[in-house]
Amino acid sequence: MKNITKAFGSVVANHDVNLTLRSGEILALLGENGSGKTTLMNMLSGIYFPDQGEIHIHGKEVSIRSPKDAFALGIGMIHQHFKLVDVLTAAENIVLGLPGSATINRKQLSQDIRNISQKYGFDIDPDKKIYQMSVSEKQTVEIIKVLYRGANILILDEPTAVLTPQETDKLFQVLRAMKNDQKAIIIITHKLHEVLSVSDRVAILRKGTYIDTVETAKATRQSLTEMMVGHSVSLSIDRPEGIPKKECLKVHSLTCINEDGVKKLNSVSFEAFGGEILGIAGIAGSGQKELCEALTGLYPVKGGSILFHNEVDGHMVDENLVGKTPGEIIEKGISMAFVPEDRLGMGLVASLDMVDNIMLKNYRQTPGPFVDRETPRKTAERLIDELQIVTPGVHTPIRRLSGGNVQKVLLGREIECSPQLLIVAYPARGLDIHSSYTIYNLLNEQKKKGVAVIFIGEDLDVLLELSDRILVLCGGEVSGIVDPRVTTKEEIGLMMVHVGQPGASSSKGKEETAHE
Repeated sequence: MKNITKAFGSVVANHDVNLTLRSGEILALLGENGSGKTTLMNMLSGIYFPDQGEIHIHGKEVSIRSPKDAFALGIGMIHQHFKLVDVLTAAENIVLGLPGSATINRKQLSQDIRNISQKYGFDIDPDKKIYQMSVSEKQTVEIIKVLYRGANILILDEPTAVLTPQETDKLFQVLRAMKNDQKAIIIITHKLHEVLSVSDRVAILRKGTYIDTVETAKATRQSLTEMMVGHSVSLSIDRPEGIPKKECLKVHSLTCINEDGVKKLNSVSFEAFGGEILGIAGIAGSGQKELCEALTGLYPVKGGSILFHNEVDGHMVDENLVGKTPGEIIEKGISMAFVPEDRLGMGLVASLDMVDNIMLKNYRQTPGPFVDRETPRKTAERLIDELQIVTPGVHTPIRRLSGGNVQKVLLGREIECSPQLLIVAYPARGLDIHSSYTIYNLLNEQKKKGVAVIFIGEDLDVLLELSDRILVLCGGEVSGIVDPRVTTKEEIGLMMVHVGQPGASSSKGKEETAHE
């Protein structure tokens, strides 16, 4: 790709970018949020067309105006959000959209898919329906889909975002097998340890411009981060120790059933203490969302109790939150804050500005018929300074802010109410390394203030570094509560896919001993 430029209105996503990819290599594409990585790859895969510049494949200049053009040139992209039809089988999804006759030779199709699987080390049942598959199986279907179409250049956008460590290792084995078959692979990821583990070279973008391409063998986490950000950054996540623990929340045998009669949480029990961060690990869809919403009064509870240690008339009592709405929880004087994973659907209103979004939290508490806009405006200005939120001003609609800045607004608003319990779901998802570390520091600040922090995460390295204890969910059940100081990533990975994993009980024992 030579001198590629792409703009959307006044925003220049890529400016004069050069990128070279070789056969038989894995090239990692690194950059902060908004650096133009996905835009650049969308031009290579035919989703966007460059405003300026040239693309050459095997030395010949080409024009890629659609994904169909890209496939004809042997280019396939596996997107972060899968493009599959749930009610069809793996085989049907793989051939969907290809030219063919009115009938399909299903036996031959299944055999072709098995041949590809055996060649690269995939494990897939061609006749299994998509809705019956795990996330890693769906990803396998997406990769086979582009290989079946004859792709020799594969682009993977954040491929490990929702995989367990074991699934990630398996994916990397497959990528290495494809590399050995002279496939050219581009992997977009935020995870530096994965870049160093699997890639041959690393290309770095910063604010839409090309910085450099370096040999992975000569790179370090620190050097790559400094090239991405443009200045020196500390890469250590603190875990402040010695903070006094105090009772805050006790959950006992919590059970939730969805509208289809499926148990989303099954007899979940744990405690959360003020002055600690309780991490929650689990593969996607293990009950994390339902747990957050049940604790905050947003999801119906069928059984069990949620006891909040609260002061009533000068006495400390355990209030049962089961059956109470968020409004009723607030009326009880319980100070709880929730940062949901859906930032712009559930957390903030995209079309409103920062002042109005802050006002949503407490406008009912204003005496009289008129709302107070001055206090939230001052709060917004202070948060911009304290959290280094990049925005044209407090009256700019939230939708115009980058992902990292949206998250800072949401987290800043929630901690502004001085909560006793702070629940955060995937607060660093999709954020670059600089924004992520700002969020982790904010969580630690709350912990130091004696707040009980429940942190639902997907990056096990971060969970192990940041948390004081880790609760592992598997299929809506607790498979163990462990001490991250004495537990490995691989042990947690096994607990994420097996309830009652042999390592879980011993890890739990180690955690309880350490906690006592």
